[in-house]
Parts: sequence; C-alpha cells; structure tokens
Amino acid sequence: MKLIVRETSPRAAFALEEAGVHPLLARLYAARGVHSKEELDDGLGKLLPPSTMQGCQAAAVLLADAIAANKKLCIVADYDCDGATACAVAVRGLRLLGAQQVDYIVPDRVVDGYGLTAPIAQRVKDSGADVLITVDNGIASVEGVARAKALGLQVLVTDHHLPAQKDGQVYLPDADVIVNPNQPGCSFESKSIAGVGVMFYVLLALRAELRTRGVFESADAAAPSANGARPQPKLDVLLPLVALGTVADVVKLDSNNRRLVSQGLKRLKTQAFPAGIASLFVAAGRKRELASAFDFGFALGPRINAAGRLDDMRLGIECLLTDDSARADELAKLLDGINRTRRDIEAGMREQAELAAETMFDESEEPPSAVAIFDPDFHEGVVGIVASRIKDKLHRPAFVFAPSGAEGQEHLLKGSGRSIAGFHLRDALDYIAKQHPGVLLRFGGHAMAAGCTIEEENFDTFEAALQDVAAQWIDKATLLRRLETDGPLPAEYRRTDMADTLNQTVWGQGFAPPVFCEEIEVVSQRLVGEKHLSLQLKHQGQPVDGIWFGHTEPLPAKVKMAFRMEADEWQGVRRVKFFVEGVEGF
Repeated sequence: MKLIVRETSPRAAFALEEAGVHPLLARLYAARGVHSKEELDDGLGKLLPPSTMQGCQAAAVLLADAIAANKKLCIVADYDCDGATACAVAVRGLRLLGAQQVDYIVPDRVVDGYGLTAPIAQRVKDSGADVLITVDNGIASVEGVARAKALGLQVLVTDHHLPAQKDGQVYLPDADVIVNPNQPGCSFESKSIAGVGVMFYVLLALRAELRTRGVFESADAAAPSANGARPQPKLDVLLPLVALGTVADVVKLDSNNRRLVSQGLKRLKTQAFPAGIASLFVAAGRKRELASAFDFGFALGPRINAAGRLDDMRLGIECLLTDDSARADELAKLLDGINRTRRDIEAGMREQAELAAETMFDESEEPPSAVAIFDPDFHEGVVGIVASRIKDKLHRPAFVFAPSGAEGQEHLLKGSGRSIAGFHLRDALDYIAKQHPGVLLRFGGHAMAAGCTIEEENFDTFEAALQDVAAQWIDKATLLRRLETDGPLPAEYRRTDMADTLNQTVWGQGFAPPVFCEEIEVVSQRLVGEKHLSLQLKHQGQPVDGIWFGHTEPLPAKVKMAFRMEADEWQGVRRVKFFVEGVEGF
C-alpha cells in the first residue's frame, strides 16, 4: 500500500482559519475543496432552491391537484435504504400536506427485480390508486411507465439515477412529470443528491404550491387567511430520514447534501425524529444523542438494507413510518435480527469467495486483472456486499454471482460488481455486451458498482470477457493500492475533545473522514479475537493505544501508518485511540 497526502490549498486553509475555523479543521476542509466559511454554513436557508430542480414545480401542481380531488396516491419504492427512506418521506410528507389516501408498494428483490415494471404498474392499478409516484427509481422504467399510463394512471417519476441510453441517445419514460437532477436540461447543481433528497425537494415545492393556493394560514398575522386554511406543517421532522438515506446510499456529500445530513443529525438531538429511528439506534447499541453520519452509514443503514436483501423491505419502511414507539422497538429488533443473519450469510459467502479467488493465482503471482466468482449456494441478496469485500482484499474489480431465486429462473445468475478507482464498471459491462451479444441479459449501474443477469452456462464467457476488458483498460498505476491521507496529526490536537469535534463533523463519500499519516513507533502488539492486532504505539514520543481490525501480520518497530483518531472509553475513562487504516508496504 502507498500512503499519499492529499493536496491542499494553503491560501484556502489560511482564509478559513482567519474566518474563525479551527486550524486543524481549516486544513482538513481546504484539502477537500472548501474555500470559504460560507460553504460550511449548514443552515436550511442555504439549501439550493427547489425551483432550480427541473420538474419540481410541475410535480407540485400535479400533487396539489390530486390532493384537492382526494385522489389515491401510491408510492413505488426501491428495496434499499435510500428507497425505504424516500418512501417514508413521501408517505409522511404527503399526509402532513393533506393527502388522505397514500399507500406504497415495494418490489421484491427476487420476485420482481428492480424498479417500476409492467406487473408492478398493474398492482398499483389493482390497488385502486389514481396516481403512481416512484421514489429512487423509475428514470429507466420505460416499459413500466408505459403500462401505467395505458392503465389510466397519472405517473410522477422521482429519481436520481442516470437515464437509459442507447447508441448515445437518452431515453426517458413517458411520465406526466419527471423530477431528476440527472435528466437532460436540469440545472440543479447537486447532481449527487440521493433519491430521498429528490422526494424531499418535491415536498418543499408542493408545500409552496399549497401555500399559494391559500391552503395554509398566512405567516403574516396582518394578512387574511383563506376560509378553512390550516397551519402550515413543518417538514423538518423528515430531515433525519433524508440524512439517513443520503448517507446510506453513499452519494457524494457535496455542500448541499452535507447540509441535509447536518440538519437531520441536529434534529436527532432535539427530539424531532420518527420513532423508528430512535428504536434503530437502541437496537444497534448506539447513542442517538451522539449521532454521527457514521451511525447512519454503518449502524442504521445496514439494518434497513438487510430487510430488502433477505426478507421484505416493508419491514424497514414500516419501522420508519410508525409513530408507536412499542411497534418501532419491535420492528427495529426484527431488523437487527435479520441483519445478524445477513452478516452470518455474508461471512460464509465471503470465506468461500476468498478461497475461490485464491485458487485463481499462485501466492507468488499477482491477482488477475478482475475477478468473477459464482457458487450455487450463494444468496443473491448479499452478492454486492461480498463483491465489495473481495474488491477491497485484492484491489481488483470483482463480480459475485448467485442463482436467481425467482421461480422458473433457476438457470439464471444474478451478479453484483464493485470496482476500483480508474475502472468504469458499467462501461465495462456495455463493452462486454457489444463484444459478446446475448451473454448479458440485463445490466446497469455506474462507475464503481454495477449489476447484471446472465445464463449460468455463460459464466465462463463472462469471466473471461471481464478479465479481458480489465487487462486492456487498467494500467499498473491503477493496480497500485493507494490511500489518501491528511498528513501528520499535530501532537497538541491528540485529545479526546478534538476527536469528538472531528466525529461530529459530517464526513462521507466525496468528503472523506480525516485519516492522518506519519511515522509511528510500535512498542508492543498482540492478537485479539484471533483476527485483530492490538497495538501499543508512540506518537511523537507519547504513548497511545491502537487497533488494526482484520489484520494479523506483525509490524516492525517503526512504520509509516495511516490512522483515524477516535475517543475510546474504558471503565469510565476516555482516552485517544488510533484506528489503523493502513501501513505503507502492507
């Protein structure tokens, strides 16, 4: 592994420090492209306006008309955490804004597959709905939208994924309204907003439209209120859900997304949050009062996702929708149990996958340019997680396949892939589809993650094709494992209060949490739990504890180490602990 220090702008760091930002934070922010303190303002007033998101106003009109006519609305969700939170935001928000009939449908990963399909459209119609609203899906559902329209449904698509393309031409579904910042012609600056964020913006626009129609009492005491007007509802209670979905979907945390996450976290500490989120914190053994973006990504998000992977995502959505704390506790415990089962399945699959990967090359050899693994005992709901683990272990693009669990499709394999920086996985699948017509029955995704469906008999062809395109596109520099760091940690900042400050800052995808790097003395080391290295270290001459999870190989007396600084508590005493992220040469 090669440890690299991020490039930073001393001028930007100085400007931030002069504006009152803590010197260490100023350095970290500048290294992540922040140039002014204004960019760090997380106030709601700084959010990008809904008017700049194409389709938002038209969606507001469609929904306001539907609410006025007491039409039945049906949400079609996705089965991941972004889709679940987007569904909960849609249902809760529409009810807050006056909709009397709101229901939802979430496809089954195995039976239905992804997105709004023609059969799902039929189910929506059969439910008695008048308006179909997609959340976190729909932009590529050309056939599903066409079927819904043919059935007489109004269709509103809210999504954040890229639209379908063929031969360089973009294909959009024929919906009544599409709200997606990644559709052609949309000027909304935050192209990385999650699906839950898009739905939240639609609700902001809807509230503004209802306000202009006189549905709500005027905020101006001197202004007359319309007959029957009611108080304007606050939508900020939805922000913890928006924050959870945004972090769990691993979208880039640009300034707008960081504001959404920051505002959601603040409300968790001021009692404005759904009961299900509080219960999930308890089930995960985390303290809501100390909530961070890390909790959303590694504690709550996986428990919601587990329902969609192994069971029924309606369990996750119901947990986020209920206002009954006892029911929320019950569902959170159920989700926690499903997540434990997911971890057990994943551990077994990962061990099998790693053994299979190791048989592809001798110990003295480099791994192949890409890895594809199939086992008839694998579970399709967990293949993406296992692919990510294999990718991390080998630093190679990796696909993991499992048999389709759908009735009548036992001959099909469902695969999920994860990539390394510099290799566009979705483009690679497109190349394979053109070079080997008929091998890929379906595929989609983006640069770092993608999925596909193939016939079992075509697995060897796919594996060879994936390795071939990877060998062509990936150079030696790309295959060198690198870790970006923030350089040395000044000794005066090695304090628990500084660790707390860093932990309470919103970090995530595209705004990486701080990882420091410098020469460290290893005083002593021992294995704990048979797979982790517990360390006694010296940082700039001062003792500090350390832990390297998942690593068992002994370290030399001095190493160049990358580490996160955390505040660890043992027997009521808080002290700084270094969590090792990597060591140069290992």
